[in-house]
Amino acid sequence: MILLNYVVLPLAVILGLAYGMRMIVSRWGPGQVGVLFRSMPLTGAFGLTVILLYIVGAVFAPLIAPYGESEIFEAINQLPGQDPRFSLGTDQLGRDLLTRLIYGGRNTIGIALITVILAFVLGASLGFLAAVLGGWLDQVLSRVVDALMAIPQLIFALLLITIFGQSTINMILVIAVLDSTRVFRLSRAVGVNIVVMDYIEAAKLRGENLSYLIFKEILPNATAPLLAEFGLRFCFVFLLIASLSFLGIGIQPPLADWGTMVRELAPFINYAVAPGFELAAALPLMPAAAIALLTVAVNFVVDWMLQRYSGLKE
Repeated sequence: MILLNYVVLPLAVILGLAYGMRMIVSRWGPGQVGVLFRSMPLTGAFGLTVILLYIVGAVFAPLIAPYGESEIFEAINQLPGQDPRFSLGTDQLGRDLLTRLIYGGRNTIGIALITVILAFVLGASLGFLAAVLGGWLDQVLSRVVDALMAIPQLIFALLLITIFGQSTINMILVIAVLDSTRVFRLSRAVGVNIVVMDYIEAAKLRGENLSYLIFKEILPNATAPLLAEFGLRFCFVFLLIASLSFLGIGIQPPLADWGTMVRELAPFINYAVAPGFELAAALPLMPAAAIALLTVAVNFVVDWMLQRYSGLKE
């Protein structure tokens, strides 16, 4: 019954929404949008639907959430169904878990998105710059990136956040710098293959400046791999932030986030063995399932994009 109510039914509803959205947009969507959705596999539609639902929940969290993000009630450690005011129960402080889940998605996804954007701005800019200029600049940047990538990312992030202080701003900057090394590698590799093309040589002979070469010639031709990498980087950053929060040095209270919720709700598993408390085991699984569902959804969309734009066929 627990599996049916909290896993099977939500997934069935999302799958139905994905199928319906694909059918409606493919039939009545304007121009290229309809063509795009007609070629979209059901997995891609499922991933896109989940992402849209998460975006709606993040943007309209104050309107959707039944209570305030840090609002505390006298009913503590309530299981789902025990109190009609709290559909998913409450935590050890008396905060509504449904509210915390909604706001946790807003905070975790928003911070991860900002971090990935910063990482791409830094990594892609330096990668394209190294590809175009080459020489000593390329060698210096590449060796610095090699050194940073040699250290495990989670351990390095733990060390740097501990040194610079536990704050959301510091966490964003540290993760953005560390993750930009991966973006640098990809953008440099793509850029090196593009700069040898004839149209780049023609642009150089016309006397075009560096910014024109990067933004008008290289970037439009590198969009497809960068978009796919953006989805993958978002997943890794999203999971890294959740891991840091689980360890207690990520997103700090009173902000809600899913990694912290998993850590705070983990003791409920100990009560699941008692008769009548079987639902206690589901409490820490709710934020973990939210993390897993978004990760799978983004990967579905990335796989579809790679299949569409790289020429791969089933």
